[in-house]
Amino acid sequence: MNKYCVYIMSNKSRTLYTGYTGDLVRRVREHKKRRASVFTGKYNIDKLVYYERQPDRHSAKQREKQIKGWLRAKKIILIESMNLKWTDLSSQAELFLATDETFSKNPGVLAMVADPSVSKKRTPQDFVMEK
Repeated sequence: MNKYCVYIMSNKSRTLYTGYTGDLVRRVREHKKRRASVFTGKYNIDKLVYYERQPDRHSAKQREKQIKGWLRAKKIILIESMNLKWTDLSSQAELFLATDETFSKNPGVLAMVADPSVSKKRTPQDFVMEK
């Protein structure tokens, strides 16, 4: 089962933190408890606003590096392509990661659960890694 994810977390001020992990649920809990990093603790980064699955650790690390290199505006477009209202997706992440088959067959279902009113203008595929 593929467990690697790239994720973006935020706070009330919409400060962004991008990372990757092999256990998203655990890592989000660490961020919420301010145990993940000095940066996330200092800025109270506690909301999972975006995540995507990756096939392996190398791909996740490369995608994280790519997103970190983007301007803030592009990161916001990526987040809002799936989570227009910047809802905390941590509870949905637990559900979907537990049912790997559901997510892999329909990754867009996460956006529908998080915000049923989202009319997708862009999809995560619009932001695929350039080779």
